[in-house]
Amino acid sequence: MKFTLSWLKEHLDTDAGLDEIVERLTMIGLEVEEVTNPADRLKPFTIAKVLEATQHPNADRLRVLKVDGGDGGEPLQIVCGAPNARAGLVGVLARPGDYVPGIDVTLSVGKIRDVESFGMMCSERELELSDEHTGIIDLPDDAPVGVSYAQYAGLDDPVIEIGLTPNRPDCTGVFGIARDLAAAGLGTLKERSHDQIRGDFPCPTGVTLDFGDTKPLCKAFGLRMVKGLKNGPSPKWMQERLIAIGLRPINTLVDITNYMTFDQGRPLHVFDAAKVKGNLVVRRGVKGETIEGLNGKTYEVDDTVCVIADDNGLESLGGILGGEVSGCTEETVDVLIESALWDEDGIAATGRKLGINTDARYRFERGVDPDYMLPGLELATKLVMDLCGGEPSEVVVAGKVPDDTHIVDFPYSEVKRLTGLEVSQAEINVTLRALGFWISGSGNTVKVAAPSWRPDIEGKADLAEEVVRIVGLDKVPSTPLPRIGSVAAKVLTPGQIRRNRARRALAARGLNEAVTWSFVSKEEAEAFGGGAPELALANPISPDLSDMRPSLLPGLLTAAQRNADRGYPDVALFEVGQVFADDTPEGQSMVVAGVRRGTAVMDGAGRHWSGASPAVGVFDAKADAAAVLAAIGAPVDRLQVYTDAPDYFHPGRSGALKLGPKNTLAVFGEIHPRMLGLLDIEGPLVGFEIYLGNLPQPKAKASRSKGALDVSDLMPVRRDFAFVVDKATPAETLLKAARSAEKALIADVTLFDVYEGKGIAEDQKSLAIDVTLQPTQKTLTDEEIDAVAKKIIASVEKATGGTLRG
Repeated sequence: MKFTLSWLKEHLDTDAGLDEIVERLTMIGLEVEEVTNPADRLKPFTIAKVLEATQHPNADRLRVLKVDGGDGGEPLQIVCGAPNARAGLVGVLARPGDYVPGIDVTLSVGKIRDVESFGMMCSERELELSDEHTGIIDLPDDAPVGVSYAQYAGLDDPVIEIGLTPNRPDCTGVFGIARDLAAAGLGTLKERSHDQIRGDFPCPTGVTLDFGDTKPLCKAFGLRMVKGLKNGPSPKWMQERLIAIGLRPINTLVDITNYMTFDQGRPLHVFDAAKVKGNLVVRRGVKGETIEGLNGKTYEVDDTVCVIADDNGLESLGGILGGEVSGCTEETVDVLIESALWDEDGIAATGRKLGINTDARYRFERGVDPDYMLPGLELATKLVMDLCGGEPSEVVVAGKVPDDTHIVDFPYSEVKRLTGLEVSQAEINVTLRALGFWISGSGNTVKVAAPSWRPDIEGKADLAEEVVRIVGLDKVPSTPLPRIGSVAAKVLTPGQIRRNRARRALAARGLNEAVTWSFVSKEEAEAFGGGAPELALANPISPDLSDMRPSLLPGLLTAAQRNADRGYPDVALFEVGQVFADDTPEGQSMVVAGVRRGTAVMDGAGRHWSGASPAVGVFDAKADAAAVLAAIGAPVDRLQVYTDAPDYFHPGRSGALKLGPKNTLAVFGEIHPRMLGLLDIEGPLVGFEIYLGNLPQPKAKASRSKGALDVSDLMPVRRDFAFVVDKATPAETLLKAARSAEKALIADVTLFDVYEGKGIAEDQKSLAIDVTLQPTQKTLTDEEIDAVAKKIIASVEKATGGTLRG
């Protein structure tokens, strides 16, 4: 939003200077983005008088001028081709070394047809004041020679540009900005005229809003005719203001609508009444209809676009752009002035659909003041009559201006609670009333109604914000955040700590971290235990990424294959990420997963002089999973191995690490050949998944210091046992039974041999274990060792039904 300082002071009675105004605008939330002064650009140019004008000796269209620059020096010789160059003319002089913006040239002394020229006399276009370039600037005879032209012409008027947030449509006009500054104590607002202009005759053109059963795209529409006017160039003051903010003056009628848009924040439109046939109908467009806009482009509309039509067809895109057919020219005698209230969503949708950005759209889609629809029409009529003459008709109104009054129960204490600013009730009332708010009631809570030009006010927090931005954000006390807990307290959550430790453990084992898509194809999702309808994406980025992933393995497996396709077959990857079982928060869980391909074992991959590395196998995946579980604090001494891994692992070459039969902490194994075929990848490939959410939470410790190191100085005792059990008996059952026989002495139990064959029944197998006894008080005697051995045998026989092998 741009405006000049003098334009602002037309609505604000203030003695404040530019710097103070700029600072206050930023303080009240209307951030100043740029301040420019045209006088700075025109500073070198001064008023000069032509003393003589003689014909150029070598050119018929050029003249040689003697110019008095007003500095007391010798007259300057200047070669000029302007047709109005003559002796006695007072114009604008540019000297050698001056930059002329209109032609982008820095002047120097030069020869034109063998005659030296020491500068130039400037036209308005060369100074970027207008498009006029048929002659040089011709000033009144009494213009003071030697004085700065910018100062003389009143062009030393700074232009202020502010950045508006979408919630401040009231400040899309200079009057609204002046109102905010007045409320902030920087002057007194000059109230705008609300005089009604009496119509001398009924408006001959009627208006109908025709939207049927669909949502109305126009809420209300005001129309008035002014006949017998004379259109032409707008007055200089209006042209100067429009030029200052980057608009091109066209004619008085069009310039008035542009001026109202920026001065009052009320876009209007004028139709040439002679070009309108019949009554106006505001309706939805019909697919196939076209309109040629005032910007020279043709647009095709449909039923989502709001149009204004007559018996000839489309005349305007409602609230966005007028049509060329009914546009006003200097021959216009009768006009129809439109002031309407459009649907904000409809304006925004039409603008985006047709790719049109106009000043009217900018304001209407943010929401203009509904109560100013008819007063704005009256003010525009007054400007037309003052500048063009004419006779006004009565006003025709279609639709009804909605009553959007919103009353908020406002406790005064909210200002202190939300902003920390101590403001008295009286000062709060004065501030809100100065902004146009209506206040009723007494006590600590009052009822406050927002003015019609503030559609962004919805609740008590908005009112507190209004108070604090006017009183001053710089007055809000700076309060440091309270110190919470001790400096040594943990910053990371247990989940974050576990994820970090898992990353370190896997990186130390030679795996590289990868980040894959959170989406997989429908087929892959179903194969890895997902594919629920609620996890299908409504707008997938590609057909192969249509569902939320139920597992990290599909992404890692395809990533490993991509590496193999590029010449890196022996790759080990891991990922820490989320998987999805359903669309509830509980169905989203954090998982650590990894894969190894080819010969990417921990000891090293690829060929070596000592022999080729073995291919990865199920125990590599199990070792990775166990290492991570140990690193993140899982009770690895109580883990049990089960064979019920998911069906995307190879049966018989996979397993699960569990705390009891129902709590699965990890699964591991070779990837099933069926899955490899589905993903179009080649093995061998092994993988694992660790479900971090299933781990028990770590117990809070009374102290962060570690306890004393408890190491026995007595020698351990090792004994071997071999048991004959049924083939279906898991080795883990036997190991668990042996460990529980004498927990105080048994330090470790490991399986070192599995035998089936000669000497063992076909439906049985032999499991040999190594038991380590660690005494802590005294050396064990043979009798004590034999007693522990008997307990181990009894415990195993009870748990497995097996017998000690003879």
